[in-house]
Amino acid sequence: MKRLMVMGAAIEQVPGIKKAKEMGYEVAVIDYNPKAVGIGLADKFYNVSTIDPEGVFRAAQDFKADGFLTLATDLPMRAVAYASEKLGILGVSQHTALLATDKGEMIKALKEHAVESPWYYIIDTLDDLRETGKQLTYPCIMKPADNAASRGVALIHDYEGLIESYGYSKDESHSGQVIIEEYMEGPEVSVEVLSYKGEAYVLQITDKLTSGAPHFVEVGHNQPSQLDKETKEKICDVAGRAVQALGIENGPAHVEIIVTTDGPKIVELGARLGGDCITSHLVYLSTGIDMVKETVKVLCGEKPDLVQKYEKGASIRFLTGETLGIFDHVDGEDDARAVDGVIEVSDIMHTGDLIESIRSSDDRVAYVVAQAENVQASSAIAEKARNMMTVVVRKG
Repeated sequence: MKRLMVMGAAIEQVPGIKKAKEMGYEVAVIDYNPKAVGIGLADKFYNVSTIDPEGVFRAAQDFKADGFLTLATDLPMRAVAYASEKLGILGVSQHTALLATDKGEMIKALKEHAVESPWYYIIDTLDDLRETGKQLTYPCIMKPADNAASRGVALIHDYEGLIESYGYSKDESHSGQVIIEEYMEGPEVSVEVLSYKGEAYVLQITDKLTSGAPHFVEVGHNQPSQLDKETKEKICDVAGRAVQALGIENGPAHVEIIVTTDGPKIVELGARLGGDCITSHLVYLSTGIDMVKETVKVLCGEKPDLVQKYEKGASIRFLTGETLGIFDHVDGEDDARAVDGVIEVSDIMHTGDLIESIRSSDDRVAYVVAQAENVQASSAIAEKARNMMTVVVRKG
């Protein structure tokens, strides 16, 4: 029996844990949180931080892991690469892990390989910012060099706004570095890629819906993309070259792209499965390809089945709190589940969590996933179900 180690046991890692168990794998999870929701689903639990390289290595060595699965979180990739190399099992190199988790190093690599991407500046100090700010073209984007889920992302309109927003972006950066880059306008997509023996296979393109300026939090996704065939071909080309530029030879990649008037340009990419139910739900619902299952196979040295089985529409919509306060529950979830075409309705927040104005993915409350014969229908179903749900905050 093969053994898979899943990095993290939070709600977004649960589909990976369940899928590996369905496949007959023995599964261990690593998480610093001893109360993480996925722990009880696994065969073994290691109370270790997913960003502790030595801790991850020792846990994987004890478990005799055949592979690592990382879903919806970037930072564990460095520990995974370290442990994989020491154990001699399949995984990204430490260099690739750095490129995939440090946005400054990532964009340098993209430029070196002539992959379409925005202009950028890497900022280490407030003095750097003040000097660079005088040269910038506004509007522009400022974001942490090493975070995700829209944390610390801000749209900057002028020099004064740049200085004012610096603390917001810097506070969300683990290294303290921030990146200023071109503000790219146009449709935003993600590209779900699985590489096998050096070949990058695009499984699906996802149309993204965001909250817009200033933080661009993702509030919905649709598959397949409704962009024209020529644009989608260009997107696939850019995504494939980006994956190869970072050296992802075996394993998944979640590539974010904006289709500008100059063509598709990379926003960023992760060397892991995408979150927001994109890879755990939508890819399978829209193509029949079980991306989580096939990723597990690749990471454990097996050949994947990447043949599309059908083409359907799949959508997810997120519920956000219109009233700020302490989250109690969501009304209308049973009615939403009863809508024909709804696949799943689930809370993200827990009772007692603080609902704040939406600045990152952490501020979303619940979600609904839908499937239909085409994307227009799945989108309408997801919208209808979401609109039946209401966030209830605690009184007093």
